[in-house]
Amino acid sequence: MHTASLLLQLGTVLFGLGLLARLAARVGLSPIPLYLLAGLAFGTGGIVPLDAPEGFFEAGSEIGVVLLLLLLGLEYSAPELVGQLRRQAPVGVLDLLLNGLPGALLALALGWGPVSALAMFGITAVSSSGIVAKVLTDLGRLGYRETPTILGILVLEDLAMAVYLPVLTAVLAASGGATALQSVAIALVVLALVLVVALRYGTQVSRLVAADSGSEVLLLRVFGLALLVAGAAEAVHVSAAVGAFLLGIALSGEVATKARPLLEPLRDLFAAVFFVFFGLSTDPEQLPAVLVPAAALVVIGIATKGVTGYVAARRAGIGPGGRIRAGAALVARGEFSIVIAGLAGSAVDPRLAPTVAAYVLAMAVVGPLMPRLADPVARRAAERAAARAAVLAAVGDVPAGAGATGTGVRAQAGR
Repeated sequence: MHTASLLLQLGTVLFGLGLLARLAARVGLSPIPLYLLAGLAFGTGGIVPLDAPEGFFEAGSEIGVVLLLLLLGLEYSAPELVGQLRRQAPVGVLDLLLNGLPGALLALALGWGPVSALAMFGITAVSSSGIVAKVLTDLGRLGYRETPTILGILVLEDLAMAVYLPVLTAVLAASGGATALQSVAIALVVLALVLVVALRYGTQVSRLVAADSGSEVLLLRVFGLALLVAGAAEAVHVSAAVGAFLLGIALSGEVATKARPLLEPLRDLFAAVFFVFFGLSTDPEQLPAVLVPAAALVVIGIATKGVTGYVAARRAGIGPGGRIRAGAALVARGEFSIVIAGLAGSAVDPRLAPTVAAYVLAMAVVGPLMPRLADPVARRAAERAAARAAVLAAVGDVPAGAGATGTGVRAQAGR
């Protein structure tokens, strides 16, 4: 393609994505569904097929995945992840099974095969950390009693993905049962070794990267190291995404604090390219045929995340209103679902990609709306709990202050 034509098309696409992101911010939604729609509109079978080279979008999308997972890993340290795993493991298992099994069972029921079922398990199991965190910030709920519980579930899901992604990648790359088991074993051994390095030598790794580094040098070092680690991980079938995530966990302290603001603009740029590329590679003509299974997954996914949040908040001693809000906050699906679908690619049933596109489009839109829609229900639940506590206190069954404090009524009713 001629250089002028290439630059004009790429410039138009990137500028258009900027306008879509601004529109999404004004209406209080995640830009992910708009990016996906843009890809569907300009891809094969779309309204105006784009002539820009697919290689650019494919490479950009790979970098987008690496940066998404790297920044996610920078949010946590290895001891924090291990601590969360010990405290919230039962809820994490419930969360993954309750939300992952519907996707896997649907794939098997439709005859997509066991590998597609494994991919669909992860696609429906994991909430979108980015969308959930943004919604909590926008609604001013970071100080609410249920928020640590919500964030704890997200951390557990991220940790589970660090195990799940290399397993999925190894299964996709294997040519038979014995080869698959060998690839999974190698991937898990590599994962364990990297986690040990992160736990024992994370401080030394951080010092090595941050030594004598200004902003420009630190950006080049961290970004370059992320690509190197991602490439090495991909070479041993652990997945580039997991390699970047584990590197982010290993980098802690001052280097993580300085690197985040430097990398965030790059992440946002290439993440937008990643979502557009997924839309470009999905044929919109296939969407009508998968709307029914996608809609079924949406309805089930809203219900199962609601149960997950409710149970987790109840275990934390939070009142009824906070339990309902916790479940509503976890509904959104987004980047991880698309990452998994992108990894699966053409190795699974061709109906998987359009199903995931329709599913994520719906969940990325419904997710930010659910906390607002659940507010009246949560408020009424908190008021009923307060009324019950007052009655019990009046008849002498419990001390006057115990009912409100034990259920968190005062904190919930006030919010």
